[in-house]
Amino acid sequence: MTLLSFRWLRLALPCVLVAGFASAEPQTLIFSHVVSENTPKGKMALMFKSMIERRLGDQFQIEIYPNTELMDDDEAVVAIAEGRIHFAAPSLSKFEAYTGQLMVYDLPFLFANMEAVERFQNSPTGLNLLTHMQSDGILGLGYLHNGLKQLTANRDFTRPDDLAGLRFRTMTSEVLQKQFELLDAEAVPMAFGRVYQALADNEIQGQENTWSNIYSQAFYEHQPFMMQSNHGVLDYMVITNTDFWNSLTEEQRQEFRFAMEMSVKYGNAVALAKNQNDRAAIASMSGVTLHEPTLEQLVQWQNAMKPLWQEYEPQIGADVIEAALDANQTP
Repeated sequence: MTLLSFRWLRLALPCVLVAGFASAEPQTLIFSHVVSENTPKGKMALMFKSMIERRLGDQFQIEIYPNTELMDDDEAVVAIAEGRIHFAAPSLSKFEAYTGQLMVYDLPFLFANMEAVERFQNSPTGLNLLTHMQSDGILGLGYLHNGLKQLTANRDFTRPDDLAGLRFRTMTSEVLQKQFELLDAEAVPMAFGRVYQALADNEIQGQENTWSNIYSQAFYEHQPFMMQSNHGVLDYMVITNTDFWNSLTEEQRQEFRFAMEMSVKYGNAVALAKNQNDRAAIASMSGVTLHEPTLEQLVQWQNAMKPLWQEYEPQIGADVIEAALDANQTP
């Protein structure tokens, strides 16, 4: 080797090493969600981050952006589809622009209880819905629970016609808006973060939500009348970008699947316990009237809202609705 060649090698070697170390740096993955880290969804995301970084930390690091710090759920769905972020957990009603089949979760009084929801989500039909949007760049990795929704208002109610004339906040969902229109109430699509002040200002007079959301957001301060209706499901789908997922090795995908499965199970257990505890706390409040409908009253509510099943059957699919109804049958 000539002196010139040796000198070139001595100068080039540090550059080669630096390039090698740079390529070995872990990839940063973005997980965006809209709630605090002390919620079931927030705790799920933290556990997922911990498991991935413990097992694949030399390859991936996960940055979590809670509390809508980065974007809201509507923006997150688009960002996932476009590959700008890697993980999100929007509510199931946020996918109407991509598929009508997920509207099944918004149909009122379709599921008897959360056990039925889980049976449906774990059925071939429910699992197929996770992969239904792959061509749009969205892949579902699992379902995360918030719970069943309850009705609340600023005046007493027991029958469907008691809500006539009231303005009810809904998420941006055709089904949920028409649900209240069937009761001769006005549906007002509104971001979750605005609901408390809108109730305080009497901009809206009612809303629907899980026990945990009603309690944590202190909606009871302006909604003293509540009914344990269990009429709808508020769940989320943890999603990722299809191209990102396909870029992983099979070994990496197995690690991500395992971490997500364990994290979702943990998040769902936290959600169940929180809903039970928060319902008990609300029921014990002296200023709250909690109505538990009789079977006859429940049938009245079901009959008032059930026409939506037939109206949205073409978009959802008769087979999907049938599978959801089958899930109500205890094995």
